[in-house]
Amino acid sequence: MALLWALRGATRRFPCGRGCRSSHSAARGERPGGEELSRLLLDDLAPAPRSLELLFGLSPCLLALRAARRRVARLLLQAGRAGVQGERAELLRAAEARDIPVLRPRRQKLDALCRHQVHQGVCMEVSPLRPRPWTEAGEARPGDGPQQLWLVLERLQDPRNLGAVLRSAHFLGVDKVVTSRRNSCPLTPVVSKASAGAMEVMDIFFTDDLGGFLQAKAQQGWLVAGTVGCPGPEIPGPSEIPITSCLEFLWDQPTLLVLGNEGSGLSPEVQASCQLLLTILPGRQLPPGLESLNVSVAAGILLHSICSQRKGFPEEGKRGQHLQRPPRTLSHG
Repeated sequence: MALLWALRGATRRFPCGRGCRSSHSAARGERPGGEELSRLLLDDLAPAPRSLELLFGLSPCLLALRAARRRVARLLLQAGRAGVQGERAELLRAAEARDIPVLRPRRQKLDALCRHQVHQGVCMEVSPLRPRPWTEAGEARPGDGPQQLWLVLERLQDPRNLGAVLRSAHFLGVDKVVTSRRNSCPLTPVVSKASAGAMEVMDIFFTDDLGGFLQAKAQQGWLVAGTVGCPGPEIPGPSEIPITSCLEFLWDQPTLLVLGNEGSGLSPEVQASCQLLLTILPGRQLPPGLESLNVSVAAGILLHSICSQRKGFPEEGKRGQHLQRPPRTLSHG
């Protein structure tokens, strides 16, 4: 009996299983992530409340923590990774500073929780993120400066398209994003992952009356610029709404750039509220069925053609200076 109690005492003093290696590394002072890893809980995955959703991916989770717009219940960090470095170590420090529990499930569990999305070994159980009413967007007016740009999205339904559009909008300097609430994709974790986390830090608003919103902004002096595919018989001619190439567009007043649904484009009501229609001209004669671009690709081209006119955007003579900096790898989120 004495021997049995001695063995039990030894087991308590020297716990075995997952996490031992990290704890021993911390005891030896190895970095990074040694002390943090020694405090992690292991595989305690009780079901999360239905009011929460699972955010996944390194950038979305890190930017959500930085922005502090969501309530975070738990951080799930994949067990078995060799050490915690860089942004993962920052995640652990941020979670510890906010007293957020950190769990270490196996990869198979994370795969199942994320329905086999690319999670990069990082997930968080968080409260949903929703757009705010556009009336909370502030009273920005033309007198505040001529180069203001809001992106308006009508009925975008594919979460990856929406995420890619948000990523380009954030990168290129769009001031605010307004979406139509009806028949539009909500701000889901898939959108956040496709945006590489840009959704977590952007100002995104909604409206129930997109036509009324556009008309109200036009009365304030904003230019409402819609978007269309290559001019054809189904698109209004110059006698109705002018169409111009995005390369010829002069950005000299506050502008709302309006993008439509992936399949049908702008609705007739919204198109009728536009003062100008921008298009992207192709570089060759196109066969039927290839006359248009994916909405996220079109958004990137249109936004770059406009935002490159912004004061402070790298000028031709200064671009070489920017290229002298150490190159950064283009992340895919």
